[in-house]
Amino acid sequence: MNRVDVIPSLVLSGYALGRIAAQDAGNDAPAAQWRVLSLLEQRGGRRVGELAAASRTTQPGMTRLLGGLEGDGLVRRSPDPADSRATVVDITAEGSTALRAWREQFRDILAPRFAGLDDDDWSALTRAAEILAAHTTAESTGAVR
Repeated sequence: MNRVDVIPSLVLSGYALGRIAAQDAGNDAPAAQWRVLSLLEQRGGRRVGELAAASRTTQPGMTRLLGGLEGDGLVRRSPDPADSRATVVDITAEGSTALRAWREQFRDILAPRFAGLDDDDWSALTRAAEILAAHTTAESTGAVR
């Protein structure tokens, strides 16, 4: 595989693994739900507009998604201490628990697909995961709160 093809291949493979795991788990929650909860867990509270931009969706679409998450007790909205006209969304303890359970479920469902890997393959995947994580943080992407 050429260097220029590696990153798109990783991204598409990641999406495919997510779809496979969701399908096999019977998890019908939208992927956007898990992305938003992950973002809130990793980076802390965010305004609705920031979440919409990070998720590449509209603000009304994000507001609808957050309404469902709030109704399920997975997020909470509160006034922004820096601007009382704005609202900040935070993940709740229940949201963190649901996110952890989702990750564990997906891990367990996908594990058999990787059971035949040897130590060298696991080392390569581990290193790839570390590299990807390092290049998806707010600091490395230039994203700021």
